[in-house]
Amino acid sequence: MANHDQSLPKGFRAGTAEAGFKTPNRPDLGLIISDTPCVYAGLFTQNRFCAAPVLACKEILAHGAPVFALLANSGQANACTGEEGIANVRTCQTAVAKYIAKEPSQVLVLSTGVIGAQLPMDKMLKALPNAVSSLGSKDAEGFTRAFMTTDAFPKYRALDLTLSHGTVHLTVMAKGAGMICPNMATMLCVCLTDADIAQKPWQKMFTRAVAKTFNRVSVDGDTSTNDSIIGLANAASGVQISDQDLPVFEQTLTSILGDVARMLVMDGEGAKKILEISVVGAKDDAYAEIVARSVGNSQLVKTAIYGGDANWGRIITAIGYSGADFDPESVTLTLCGILRFSHGQPQNDDCEDELTNRLKADSIPITISLGNGSGSFTLLASDLGHEYVSLNADYRS
Repeated sequence: MANHDQSLPKGFRAGTAEAGFKTPNRPDLGLIISDTPCVYAGLFTQNRFCAAPVLACKEILAHGAPVFALLANSGQANACTGEEGIANVRTCQTAVAKYIAKEPSQVLVLSTGVIGAQLPMDKMLKALPNAVSSLGSKDAEGFTRAFMTTDAFPKYRALDLTLSHGTVHLTVMAKGAGMICPNMATMLCVCLTDADIAQKPWQKMFTRAVAKTFNRVSVDGDTSTNDSIIGLANAASGVQISDQDLPVFEQTLTSILGDVARMLVMDGEGAKKILEISVVGAKDDAYAEIVARSVGNSQLVKTAIYGGDANWGRIITAIGYSGADFDPESVTLTLCGILRFSHGQPQNDDCEDELTNRLKADSIPITISLGNGSGSFTLLASDLGHEYVSLNADYRS
């Protein structure tokens, strides 16, 4: 396995354009096409208010047909926009299909931005020819920049993987800095590979990989209306994934998705630190997850970590109200490698200065043992500071 800069897998081409959906003079429309049909895997938000593009992508996935193109925009989410929003997605699909001589049902659409506003179709249709004409000129970073919103930096990773029948390439591109507490997906993410793999194993391994990566991060406890993660495999490498290669391919997929998921937490709006929350000794994995998410989504915990305050009582409180089943006397809490709570009482009070110093680090390890089983769960979460409020208070201005 080797890093492979910013390139796209064989057979994929990307282009962008400036449509001016929200901010002028920046790319906000991205297009990816494949020269060969793509096997399509996908996971989406479980927010009941699914955006129009999410509904369209889910419909295509249900039919199981191959796809050839993906169109993504920032600036407007096309969410909670009724029948007009659905019609606008259809118009986008038809327009792209016309340019690449394919069917509208073979075009995926992703959107992100402000909820409740109709997508300006005049701007969309005017900018689309520019995106088409630039196909092949954009790499992973270039495409990622086209669907960024409040992101401080583009999030992508690319690598080569040598298997028994040859080498395949994987590229992952994502956007997201706020409204991240996914349930079956994340903000927007596109994973491309030139491997030859059947749809069912691709979807299954994709689901497992997302469960271990993007579904284990939290910035602010919100799940967007547009959360989507798309996987496209176009077989352009000519390398078929054999049964013996499936485990290492899935392991690599999980690894690259995990790297990009961590970038989302690093770029949490205004975030300075990552909380690495590890819960062990739970009655089962489900209870461990409940505790980890309770701590990771606690605004009091997040603000304390942001301020470098060694207030471990906030963590204990979040464990206590999580709803998990455990004996309080069996719980231990280790913060930044220092045991601070066990047997129902504080530990190592004389280490307060050392703990305060360790809280200055970029990554803050929090280890919780519930002491009543073998269940475990890990979660990456961001801290929460002043900039988060400023960014989101001004989001529509």
